[in-house]
Amino acid sequence: MDWDKLKSFHAAAEAGSLTAAGERLGISQSAVSRQIAALEEQLDVSLFQRHARGLVLTDSGHTLHRSTIDMSAAAQGASAALRDQQDVPQGQLRVTAPVAFGSTWLVPRLGNFTRQHADMRIDLRLDDGESYDLLKLEAECAIRLWAADKADLIQRKLATVGTSLYASPAYLKAHGLPRTPQDLDNHRIISYGTTNSPITAMSFAERVGRDDTGPREAALTVNNVSAMLRAVEAGLGVADLPDYMVGTNSQLVKVLEDQSGPSFDLYFIYPSDLRRSKRISAFRDFLTTEVEAFRNSPLR
Repeated sequence: MDWDKLKSFHAAAEAGSLTAAGERLGISQSAVSRQIAALEEQLDVSLFQRHARGLVLTDSGHTLHRSTIDMSAAAQGASAALRDQQDVPQGQLRVTAPVAFGSTWLVPRLGNFTRQHADMRIDLRLDDGESYDLLKLEAECAIRLWAADKADLIQRKLATVGTSLYASPAYLKAHGLPRTPQDLDNHRIISYGTTNSPITAMSFAERVGRDDTGPREAALTVNNVSAMLRAVEAGLGVADLPDYMVGTNSQLVKVLEDQSGPSFDLYFIYPSDLRRSKRISAFRDFLTTEVEAFRNSPLR
């Protein structure tokens, strides 16, 4: 069977739509459709049921998809192995990281990496969950705020990220400074609003001082930590934020300083199959150096 046709089928099966499959492959929707139609004609089976909501695999489609999952992983593994046979690290490295950490801390430092490794390209995929499967090489390495739970993954702890409660001077002028956790009952709370992410502990402002009762009702919930920071800066309320995001240049005020928020261990994680990857080693060494240089900052 033609690998290009199988790639189009696999992308459509994974994405659930021809448009999304085309975006993944960098080709047009009509090209994906033609490839799948040709594959169906070659196999003399129907692989998808077309619905207004997207594509649904038929029984034959499910059977073929189970095979293309292994084929896609093998192809990506072979591609990665070939890139790592070069004398110096080169080629693309797919990295996934939490949205706030990736955009606020990592991206401003990537210039240091590219200057050291001019032959490498970073494909950075920001996500607060585990959307990218490392064992399927959907990403080749991850920076995550939780430990790996699969035996085939290697992890290295980079740092511990602390969090604290913050508010803007304008908000505190209008609403007063909370002096006890119970005072937060009379304040506007900004909360991390996603229930299926390991960083839901960011909703500390809802819970502190409420051991015997339910959490406070948030005035604003938002599923992005960077947006939480912007909301606090805009004077919308009190929120638990990573200390490294606030930094020393912010005008935000740390409130209830004796009430530390949750902390997160930051890990660099990659598949054991890539343990000898020069690209992985280069990026790991870069991260370790940058974190060491940041040790005296609020990241610690």
